[in-house]
Amino acid sequence: MNQKEIIISGVHLELTDALKAIVTEKLDRLFRHETHIIRIRVELEHRTAKDHIKEFVAKGHVELHGPTLIVAVESENLYKSVDELVDKLDRKLGRRARIVRAKRKGASVLDVKDVK
Repeated sequence: MNQKEIIISGVHLELTDALKAIVTEKLDRLFRHETHIIRIRVELEHRTAKDHIKEFVAKGHVELHGPTLIVAVESENLYKSVDELVDKLDRKLGRRARIVRAKRKGASVLDVKDVK
Protein backbone atom coordinates (compact mmCIF):
# COMPACT_ATOMS: atom_id res chain seq x y z
CA MET A 1 0.00 0.00 0.00
CA ASN A 2 1.24 3.47 -0.80
CA GLN A 3 1.77 6.29 1.68
CA LYS A 4 -1.69 7.66 2.42
CA GLU A 5 -2.22 11.35 2.77
CA ILE A 6 -5.26 12.72 4.55
CA ILE A 7 -5.79 16.46 4.92
CA ILE A 8 -8.44 17.55 7.43
CA SER A 9 -9.44 21.19 7.80
CA GLY A 10 -12.10 22.97 9.80
CA VAL A 11 -14.12 26.02 8.81
CA HIS A 12 -15.62 27.90 11.77
CA LEU A 13 -14.78 24.80 13.78
CA GLU A 14 -11.87 23.81 16.01
CA LEU A 15 -10.46 20.41 15.14
CA THR A 16 -9.66 18.33 18.18
CA ASP A 17 -7.29 15.38 18.19
CA ALA A 18 -10.22 13.04 18.85
CA LEU A 19 -12.15 14.39 15.85
CA LYS A 20 -9.10 14.04 13.61
CA ALA A 21 -8.59 10.47 14.83
CA ILE A 22 -12.21 9.52 14.12
CA VAL A 23 -12.13 11.00 10.61
CA THR A 24 -8.81 9.29 9.84
CA GLU A 25 -10.09 5.96 11.16
CA LYS A 26 -13.21 6.12 9.00
CA LEU A 27 -11.25 7.15 5.89
CA ASP A 28 -8.96 4.14 6.25
CA ARG A 29 -11.83 2.09 4.83
CA LEU A 30 -11.50 3.96 1.52
CA PHE A 31 -7.78 3.21 1.30
CA ARG A 32 -8.48 -0.50 1.80
CA HIS A 33 -10.95 -0.53 -1.12
CA GLU A 34 -8.96 1.60 -3.55
CA THR A 35 -5.17 1.52 -3.65
CA HIS A 36 -4.76 4.25 -6.29
CA ILE A 37 -5.85 7.12 -4.04
CA ILE A 38 -3.29 9.92 -4.03
CA ARG A 39 -4.83 12.15 -1.39
CA ILE A 40 -8.08 12.68 0.49
CA ARG A 41 -9.01 16.17 1.63
CA VAL A 42 -11.84 16.62 4.14
CA GLU A 43 -13.34 19.97 5.08
CA LEU A 44 -15.57 20.10 8.15
CA GLU A 45 -17.69 23.22 8.42
CA HIS A 46 -20.03 24.62 11.04
CA ARG A 47 -22.71 26.91 9.67
CA THR A 48 -24.47 29.29 11.99
CA ALA A 49 -28.01 29.08 10.69
CA LYS A 50 -31.00 30.62 12.39
CA ASP A 51 -33.07 27.43 12.29
CA HIS A 52 -30.19 25.14 13.46
CA ILE A 53 -31.11 22.47 10.92
CA LYS A 54 -28.30 20.93 8.89
CA GLU A 55 -25.68 23.17 10.40
CA PHE A 56 -22.69 20.82 9.94
CA VAL A 57 -21.20 20.22 6.49
CA ALA A 58 -18.57 17.64 5.58
CA LYS A 59 -16.92 17.91 2.16
CA GLY A 60 -14.63 15.28 0.75
CA HIS A 61 -12.23 15.48 -2.21
CA VAL A 62 -10.62 12.20 -3.29
CA GLU A 63 -7.72 12.73 -5.66
CA LEU A 64 -6.76 9.74 -7.78
CA HIS A 65 -5.62 9.05 -11.29
CA GLY A 66 -8.45 10.50 -13.32
CA PRO A 67 -11.15 12.91 -12.26
CA THR A 68 -11.31 13.97 -8.62
CA LEU A 69 -14.32 12.70 -6.67
CA ILE A 70 -16.09 15.45 -4.72
CA VAL A 71 -18.88 14.85 -2.21
CA ALA A 72 -20.65 17.15 0.28
CA VAL A 73 -23.01 16.13 3.08
CA GLU A 74 -25.06 18.30 5.45
CA SER A 75 -26.66 17.23 8.70
CA GLU A 76 -27.48 18.38 12.22
CA ASN A 77 -24.65 16.31 13.77
CA LEU A 78 -20.97 16.51 12.83
CA TYR A 79 -20.28 12.81 13.37
CA LYS A 80 -23.33 11.85 11.30
CA SER A 81 -22.04 14.10 8.50
CA VAL A 82 -18.66 12.35 8.58
CA ASP A 83 -20.30 8.90 8.51
CA GLU A 84 -22.51 9.82 5.55
CA LEU A 85 -19.55 11.41 3.75
CA VAL A 86 -17.46 8.24 4.02
CA ASP A 87 -20.42 6.12 2.89
CA LYS A 88 -20.99 8.32 -0.18
CA LEU A 89 -17.31 8.34 -1.08
CA ASP A 90 -17.19 4.55 -0.71
CA ARG A 91 -20.16 4.15 -3.06
CA LYS A 92 -18.60 6.51 -5.61
CA LEU A 93 -15.29 4.63 -5.50
CA GLY A 94 -17.14 1.33 -5.94
CA ARG A 95 -19.05 2.67 -8.92
CA ARG A 96 -15.83 3.99 -10.45
CA ALA A 97 -14.15 0.59 -10.00
CA ARG A 98 -17.10 -1.17 -11.68
CA ILE A 99 -16.92 1.23 -14.63
CA VAL A 100 -13.17 0.66 -15.01
CA ARG A 101 -13.69 -3.12 -14.93
CA ALA A 102 -16.45 -2.87 -17.52
CA LYS A 103 -14.26 -0.78 -19.81
CA ARG A 104 -11.43 -3.30 -19.46
CA LYS A 105 -13.72 -6.15 -20.44
CA GLY A 106 -15.04 -4.21 -23.41
CA ALA A 107 -18.61 -4.05 -22.16
CA SER A 108 -20.81 -1.01 -22.28
CA VAL A 109 -20.14 1.45 -19.46
CA LEU A 110 -23.82 2.13 -18.93
CA ASP A 111 -26.36 -0.61 -18.64
CA VAL A 112 -28.53 0.67 -21.48
CA LYS A 113 -30.89 -1.69 -23.27
CA ASP A 114 -31.37 -1.42 -27.01
CA VAL A 115 -34.51 0.52 -27.68
CA LYS A 116 -35.78 0.06 -31.22
